[in-house]
Amino acid sequence: MEPAIAQLGLTRTAKLMTSINQKDGFDCMSCAWPDPDDRKALEFCENGARAVTWEATPVTVPSSFWSEHSLTDLLDKSEYWLGMQGRLVEPVYKAAGSDHYEPVSWERAIGIVADRLKGLASPDEAAFYTSGRTANETAFVYQLFARAFGTNNLPDCSNMCHESTGTALGETIGIGKSTIAYDDFERTDLIIIMGQNPGTNHPRMLTALEDAKRSGASIVAVNPLPEAGLLRYKNPQRVRGLLGKGTTIADQFVQIRSGGDMALLQALSKRVLDAEDANPGTVLDHDFLDRHTQGLDDFRAHLADLDEDAVLAATGIAASEIDELAERYLAADRVIITWAMGLTQQKKAVDTLKEIINLLLLRGNIGKPGAGASPIRGHSNVQGDRTMGIWEQMPEPFLDAIEAEFGFAPPREHGMDSLKTVAGLQRGDVKVFFAVGGNFVAAISDTEAAEAAMRGTELTVQVSTKLNRSHVVTGTEALIMPTLGRTDFDLQASGPQFLSVEDTVCAVHATHGSLPPVDPRLLSEVSIITRLATAVLGDSVPVDWAGMERDYDVIRDHISRVVPGFENFNAQVRRKGGFVLPNGPRDSRTFATATGRAMITVNHLEHLERPAGRLILQTLRSHDQFNTTIYSLNDRYRGIHNGRDVVFVNPQDIAELGLEDGQRVDIFSEWPDEPDRVLRGYRVVSYPTAKGCAAAYFPEANVLIPLASAADGSNTPVSKAVVVRLEPVSAGSTVPV
Repeated sequence: MEPAIAQLGLTRTAKLMTSINQKDGFDCMSCAWPDPDDRKALEFCENGARAVTWEATPVTVPSSFWSEHSLTDLLDKSEYWLGMQGRLVEPVYKAAGSDHYEPVSWERAIGIVADRLKGLASPDEAAFYTSGRTANETAFVYQLFARAFGTNNLPDCSNMCHESTGTALGETIGIGKSTIAYDDFERTDLIIIMGQNPGTNHPRMLTALEDAKRSGASIVAVNPLPEAGLLRYKNPQRVRGLLGKGTTIADQFVQIRSGGDMALLQALSKRVLDAEDANPGTVLDHDFLDRHTQGLDDFRAHLADLDEDAVLAATGIAASEIDELAERYLAADRVIITWAMGLTQQKKAVDTLKEIINLLLLRGNIGKPGAGASPIRGHSNVQGDRTMGIWEQMPEPFLDAIEAEFGFAPPREHGMDSLKTVAGLQRGDVKVFFAVGGNFVAAISDTEAAEAAMRGTELTVQVSTKLNRSHVVTGTEALIMPTLGRTDFDLQASGPQFLSVEDTVCAVHATHGSLPPVDPRLLSEVSIITRLATAVLGDSVPVDWAGMERDYDVIRDHISRVVPGFENFNAQVRRKGGFVLPNGPRDSRTFATATGRAMITVNHLEHLERPAGRLILQTLRSHDQFNTTIYSLNDRYRGIHNGRDVVFVNPQDIAELGLEDGQRVDIFSEWPDEPDRVLRGYRVVSYPTAKGCAAAYFPEANVLIPLASAADGSNTPVSKAVVVRLEPVSAGSTVPV
């Protein structure tokens, strides 16, 4: 609360903090963690408060800023410095050949974009990127504009995080979403947390885990790094949390080697099958398997040949640890497995997540209270954006519904995802890059290549609340369009408006901005998109863009006729707490796969070799960070202060490599068919990572990951299994300060 009160003032802070995640308030933008039915007076976490403070600051970027700072100057500024300049409040334009943005009117800004889009040889020469902060109504209008314009080039942040989840779950259970409800955490017997750090990335999850522990659940953490929140949680909402020793969340910590999750899951499934063989008819859920699944026999035959030595080498853990986890799984009647990007950003991420489904299906742990698959999204509405059509390969029924509702034929050929968009920029195929929110060049892998590609395009447009790296890495021309934030009051011609979001357990609810905008010139994202659509498309498609801007109920009425589960949307979303979307696997054990059954799949294990003298590096976020937004240069849970240029290394590895704690090194990533990439002058930090593993912060370490390093099947950047070597900085080298 100290930074909030210091930056916002007491009154503004009180109004905001009592509105976050309340049923008549606004949805926090810091993560997609669901809200309980019974909400606390202060229903937010520290990172949520930071995100709100960051956005709701009354500090604004003055017009003089643009003449005082050239793009060349801004290129040397950190993400932290850029964000600290305040809210963007006026459109600014960088002309061809200029090194400065200059303020322009909204009419000119929209006219420039419209002229460039209408001048393209093909609609596919444009790409329309989206951040997960975008609300449902905005996302629907945005994808509608892109498709009415004539392209499915709709890359989004999902491509870089949970695309592997959507691919794996879609193929195995017919829906790429969580199969649990919020209350299932209190009904479960066992929660297995894989590849995530709730204490930093979605801290309110710790309260649900604490409640699960108090209800008798066992919790296992599987991760290469020990995470403070899973070891000891002191709940700030409770007196005993503030005064006591806190709650030990994880009953077992499996410190797995980076990239070894698939091997662990196969080993667990084999132990389940072996237990069934030893006690026929007592371990597997045969009724569920017979009625709802297929593929068990092939799966059983495949795992019969599983090499235990290969498993131990891939995981880096002892067989006894796997046995203990298997015993916990076998003893539990209801099991939840939950994961985040530690699993989705591996080379074999899709197959790894299919192995989660395999393990759950064996004992019927889908479609019953207290059990299921629980991917945890990081952005507040990244799941809702996909539901609304933000995807480069939306299925035919969705496109059919668009055509029936709006009377134009949307394109059917799949568009470009995020990595393919960079490739398109490199080739010169994408000439206009339009982004609603986000920080694309910082978030994507292969930073230098992505920035070079972006500079080669003709026009870049950013719809944003605050400055970031993507505003200073521009095309020949560039525009910044400032917009309302989640906390801002949105007044349109028909009166006050609200938006909606979908959380990670498929619950949809309204979000109401509560503060007057910091500047009267700001437009909502809906206004920017609908006005641009009118300027670009005119009367060429029969869509009432102005009507949707005037009254967001019009947008929701369209959604109700296009998107399944949103029938009578306007009435449903006005209920206190909103509504929950239908979910076949969760609600009725029905699976929208090609066969109508859940698929138990055979996946071939691949072991990531670690050459001598090398480490396997993963990227991660600091505690004072939300995606690419840096709130401070501290990471107090890991003991880091006033800097981010660090690499976490196991103390045994430091000794074996002949290095010292605190020594400066260059980090080289090694690729079979790619040149080495390097981060210069990073400080070695002795940290209890898994042996042979290392970690560095996202997005700075993205420079180490080439565009070609992507997960099989999902094309998600592989940020969690990067082979690196550390070389001492030579005397006289320039080192970052």
